[in-house]
Amino acid sequence: MNQNPIHRWIKTECGRAKYAELAARPGLPARIRLAWFVLIAALRDWRLPDQPEDSES
Repeated sequence: MNQNPIHRWIKTECGRAKYAELAARPGLPARIRLAWFVLIAALRDWRLPDQPEDSES
């Protein structure tokens, strides 16, 4: 079970999808935007319970 470590901080399905989209973008401005997104998403999802990761097996 390989779970992405960022999923510990970003717990919603839409947040995880947005993270994947932002992580795929190249360049320094994209990295800054990604860091900002992770910070805000982690703060918003802090109190949510952990959600299981979808397995494709």
